[in-house]
Amino acid sequence: MYRDGELVEEGFGLDQLAACVGEDGQVAWVDLDGAPGSDLNLVGEQLGLHELAIEDARESRQRPKVDHYRGHLFLTVYRTALADDGELTTTELGIFVTPRALVTVHTGFDMAAVLRRWDTANPPTDRVGVLLHGILDDVVDGHLQTAQAMDEDLDELEDAVFEERAADRDLQRRTVTLRRSLSDLRHVVQPMRELLLGLHRDHTLIDDDLRPWFADIRDHVAHAAEMTDSLREQLTTIRETELNIQSNRLNLIMKKVTGWAAIIAIPTAITGFYGQNVPYPGAEQPWGFWVSTVAILVLSVGLYAMFRRKDWL
Repeated sequence: MYRDGELVEEGFGLDQLAACVGEDGQVAWVDLDGAPGSDLNLVGEQLGLHELAIEDARESRQRPKVDHYRGHLFLTVYRTALADDGELTTTELGIFVTPRALVTVHTGFDMAAVLRRWDTANPPTDRVGVLLHGILDDVVDGHLQTAQAMDEDLDELEDAVFEERAADRDLQRRTVTLRRSLSDLRHVVQPMRELLLGLHRDHTLIDDDLRPWFADIRDHVAHAAEMTDSLREQLTTIRETELNIQSNRLNLIMKKVTGWAAIIAIPTAITGFYGQNVPYPGAEQPWGFWVSTVAILVLSVGLYAMFRRKDWL
């Protein structure tokens, strides 16, 4: 419970919530960490939350959105983080926003960074809009950090593509993992633009003092969205480059195989000719053997030199 921007009480009973937020200058934050159950129903009764919003808070994997109800808003946002193996992890957070109270519903969403923002809030924590700004700012900053981490991974992937002995299987696995993570990140980041625009239209929640603060978040959202689009194009280019390199390597291998096959065909043809079951010059004579041997060596070496000059071998 905050009064005039100062923290005045913690751990109060939820059945006292309606009375607490009814006093002027007081703002309450209710954090429900874990599977929402009876506590959410009690909060809903105390604050008059819509049953559809409560149902959405119970259901996981909602898309990022803002729903407007009479007397309150309901938001769904996601914090993101990129693991060392390139897998994207997301943590869902449901937020009820009323004129005097902020209710967060989640499973495992770390509020430590948000609390630090609230403790150093400017303007002070005397309005629900300031509390909401702290949460959204932390979430969007996480999106930017994730996009930057993906950018670094893509730079490493680009270097690996041009390595002489790149492990194709490992390279393909990393590419597919990053593509899947980037797709998941875009699904989280892109709807945030619409969410921030929906909040911008609510002049009761975001007044003239808070408008620049939320404008800063919109700028970060736009930056994160642009980065995801750029990373998607970069990943597509890397994949196309990888396929082109593989195709070029295959063509080079085929040229070498074809060249050696042509060289091997010369002794095969000559020995096959001398193996005919008919009389021919040099048959059963030592000089015939030496003539065929010299012909094999001269023609094979000549063909090898020609292929080397044409860069086939």
